[in-house]
Amino acid sequence: MREALRQASRAYKAEEVPIGAVIVHEGSVIARAWNQVEMLKDATAHAEMLALTQAQSFMEDWRLTECDLYVTKEPCPMCAGAIMHCRVRRVIFGCPDVKGGAAGGFWNLLQAANLNHRSEVTSGVLEEECVGMLKSFFKEARAKKSNGVIRFEGDGLPAG
Repeated sequence: MREALRQASRAYKAEEVPIGAVIVHEGSVIARAWNQVEMLKDATAHAEMLALTQAQSFMEDWRLTECDLYVTKEPCPMCAGAIMHCRVRRVIFGCPDVKGGAAGGFWNLLQAANLNHRSEVTSGVLEEECVGMLKSFFKEARAKKSNGVIRFEGDGLPAG
């Protein structure tokens, strides 16, 4: 998770929502990514999606059944769908997303009984650091509002 936090820090510095992801296979990092939605002008350029693409390239297979994904914030429905389709063995995340998380925060797509694959889910790993970075980012983003428009409406983080 520390490497995922380093990736999230890269996103923060690039003024992207600071989420980082790392994929591990047999104890080695095979993919690492950070949110690049604004930079790439691509709504699908979430850290998880970019890391999944890298991992599939490394494995030379779309199936990631022996891989674990570490991500600083609970995956959204888009990312959870991709994780499920890639058959990622385990998803470990830092902080929940109570407004739109799809690994137990709002929905639990990753463990839906009617799907053909379910990922093991572990939450709350280095949660304070993950939440802290996101809260700091959104506080700064709100302070930088231009022309009275707030770029980021909500962070989906638990109150506190």
